[in-house]
Amino acid sequence: MPCWIDTHCHLDAAEFAPDADAVRHRAAEAGVRLCVIPAVEVAAFDGARALAHRWGDAYALGIHPMYVARADDDALDRLDAALQAHAADPRLVAVGEIGLDYFEPQLSQGPLRERQERFYRAQLKLARRHGLPVILHVRRSVDQVLKGLRDVGVPGGIAHAFNGSRQQAEALAGLGCKLGFGGAVTYERATRLRTLAAELPADAIVMETDAPDIPPHWLYTTAEQRAAGQPQGRNEPAELPRIAAEVAQLRGMSVDAWAAATTANALAALPRLRGLAAGFLS
Repeated sequence: MPCWIDTHCHLDAAEFAPDADAVRHRAAEAGVRLCVIPAVEVAAFDGARALAHRWGDAYALGIHPMYVARADDDALDRLDAALQAHAADPRLVAVGEIGLDYFEPQLSQGPLRERQERFYRAQLKLARRHGLPVILHVRRSVDQVLKGLRDVGVPGGIAHAFNGSRQQAEALAGLGCKLGFGGAVTYERATRLRTLAAELPADAIVMETDAPDIPPHWLYTTAEQRAAGQPQGRNEPAELPRIAAEVAQLRGMSVDAWAAATTANALAALPRLRGLAAGFLS
């Protein structure tokens, strides 16, 4: 069975609270050997770390752009302190999830836009100071995220849920970032994204689920279906192999070859994963 790394899944989310161990077990049974659990706010730091240690996974610490509005004034100082306190923890692999979100109207202008931009740049500086890569949120904000990367300079990372242009993809790759592809690529209407998945260099892409968010097409239900009582399917890291198989098919590659390529890419993007992956790569 191919081995996979889910480079972005929120296993600490409330949706998984009732059966988190079963969710992780299903992923392992499907061949997902490592998951990266990115925290989204200070209150989530301890939980993400505890789950990573419980299951032999990895975690990242950061303040998500959609959470900066409720972040305390000392949140950045607390992130700095947590990064320092856990600097020797091999399961701490990145600063994340950080970035910019201009999709939500309230975040795209005024004080909240300025606040999230300040948090983003401050967290880039913390990543540089602590020598860690970053896991980036780039929803309708790729150019501005790129500007921050160029201005501050960090040791690479992953642009999570990438949905930009070929030029933006190449710019991120040029700054040492891999591009995260997940459930969105399984929708036939996502023609630009599917073209990128098929044509980008093999060393540019990592696989992710963003579970419980961004479900693949086989889990998605329309508003009409939900109104009729059909529940939305819950995305889980166990879906990763099927998502990845669709990308492999788009690229004309075998699933085994794609698993090997994307695993190597994840280790390059988040170097501390190498020590965690040694057991199943040997």
